[in-house]
Amino acid sequence: MKLGSLLLTTAAVLPALALATYLPFREPVGPATMPALASPQTVAVAPGRLAYRLPGEFLSAERPVDAPESQIRFRRSFDIMTYQVSAADYALCVADGACDAADGAADQAGNLPATGISFRDANAYAQWLSDQTGESWRLPTDEEWTYAAAERFSDETLGEDGDTIARWLARYRNESEAARGRDPEPRPQGHFGANSNGLYDVGGNVWEWTTTCYRRAALDESGRIDTSTDNCGVRVVGGKHRGYMSFFIRDGKSGGCAAGLPPDNLGIRLVKERPSMLSAIKALWRGAAG
Repeated sequence: MKLGSLLLTTAAVLPALALATYLPFREPVGPATMPALASPQTVAVAPGRLAYRLPGEFLSAERPVDAPESQIRFRRSFDIMTYQVSAADYALCVADGACDAADGAADQAGNLPATGISFRDANAYAQWLSDQTGESWRLPTDEEWTYAAAERFSDETLGEDGDTIARWLARYRNESEAARGRDPEPRPQGHFGANSNGLYDVGGNVWEWTTTCYRRAALDESGRIDTSTDNCGVRVVGGKHRGYMSFFIRDGKSGGCAAGLPPDNLGIRLVKERPSMLSAIKALWRGAAG
């Protein structure tokens, strides 16, 4: 292509870049490699600020205290699944040989949320979905999940009695059962309605994996973090309030850090990455050069 023609082509496609950053880009594919799975429904969570209390265990003078709170600014919107991954959708990944079968799943053919899934299983599904759709899917961070959950997330404090993680986990199970009317089975998608961001069942049906590691920290006299250790063998799970789950065990009933956190109350909701400006430019350049 001559330089003059190339410049004209570039000038013609540049106005589309702003739109390209907000729409999912798919690599050109031939008939043999056409994605077999439609992209899941998502909602765009608008930019804004979040009063965010750090997850984990925080000590002052060796006594449990509330975690520090900070203000987080989301400068750009992001896309997150409208519904939790269904058991039927997860079963497609299992049938394709890319995911291990879920533990104790009740209905693999219906629209119940996929449960009984470890952290590794959740990441395997995200990779498989990315491969199938030509998009980029991942688990959310705890910050993203909390911001998207909006009013469905409760910022709990320890109170005067110095509450512990064990109490959080026990309450997690009790509130899950209460929300279901003491019915141990998850409810179909949409049963708990949508929050203000348009997410269904968030903080109501089952808890959801995030990528955020469990943290144990000591605070100084001013309430600032003095020392901190992250344990990425345990991840934060989002729900009406936070919980913590060992990523390396598949059966949460076996004990350890997952005691009181049954796997049939834990599912998946993924974030879809938007293409960067550079990726959009490269894609348009390849299309023009071809």
